[in-house]
Amino acid sequence: MGGDFGPQAVVPAAALALEELGASAKFIFCGDEKKIAPLLDAHPALKAVSQIRHTEQVIANDEKPSAALRRKDSSMRLAIDAVKEGAAQSVVSAGNTGALMATAKLVFRCLPGVNRPAIASVIPTMQGETIMLDLGANLTCDAEMLAQFAVLGAVYARAVKGIANPTVGILNVGTEEVKGTDQVREAAAILSGIELPGKFAGFVEGDDIAKGTVDVVVTDGFTGNVALKVAEGVGKLTGHFLKEAFLSSLFAKLGALFASGALKRLKKRVDPRFYNGGMFLGLDGICVKSHGGMDSYGFSRAIIVAAHLVEQGYNKRVAEEIGHIMSKGALSAASATKQPESVA
Repeated sequence: MGGDFGPQAVVPAAALALEELGASAKFIFCGDEKKIAPLLDAHPALKAVSQIRHTEQVIANDEKPSAALRRKDSSMRLAIDAVKEGAAQSVVSAGNTGALMATAKLVFRCLPGVNRPAIASVIPTMQGETIMLDLGANLTCDAEMLAQFAVLGAVYARAVKGIANPTVGILNVGTEEVKGTDQVREAAAILSGIELPGKFAGFVEGDDIAKGTVDVVVTDGFTGNVALKVAEGVGKLTGHFLKEAFLSSLFAKLGALFASGALKRLKKRVDPRFYNGGMFLGLDGICVKSHGGMDSYGFSRAIIVAAHLVEQGYNKRVAEEIGHIMSKGALSAASATKQPESVA
């Protein structure tokens, strides 16, 4: 029921995902049956593998997480509970991010050694793809949280993307060691003193995200969310300028005709809908957050992300990697003893 379009986008999105995933996929729609059922009637194949858990209670986009936690009969809570009880293997929502994070953390709990979950997603780059986190779950982060996000991101890169030795960078206003806030400099000091499931590459700047300088970019949720929205805006602006240019004259239109194949590939490469679906890393349960403004195609990609995480046994692999690191006590020990040098 969440997002800008609610079930009008979610149900057709599930139908699109079903075409790609095959008949083994099944769906539980949590929300107002009067609104969901007629939409399911338009997709017989989806209806055959779906059920509805009815509730009229919906978490509003502006509702505080603390208030949402008390709404145990909301559509969001029913969906998360379905995973907890084993009726489903993952939950996908386009609803209130703060409420989703708070409720998922309450129900699923964090993996041992993890303080807070982080939203991670894949960003297209010149080198292929880069994993970025946090994208909005935690607006402010201390140094130890950033260090934990680096571990979670590196494990994600290994377990899901198949990168044997991922490089990890912390987003900063410069690459020099003396640059940045106390939190990012202390996080860098922590990561320099522990054994990551990858390689710590130091600080990276904003343009390094698009360059693909590292496999994993770590930042706080405020900065990460702003960077993501800016990237989406630049993509739309580029598309707008291209359309204007190719419609500017008859010869330009002919050029667009000849370049139509390349333009379609470009559109897919930079289309933010194709990369929709942020995983809440660090939870003992698979939870994927869709952008609230996504259409059916965009939401279908978030469903695909969740399904692939289930298929690959992501949580088990993350738990093993995190457990191995935390068993050494390296992260907490480094946080307590490794302090950055002060800057005059």
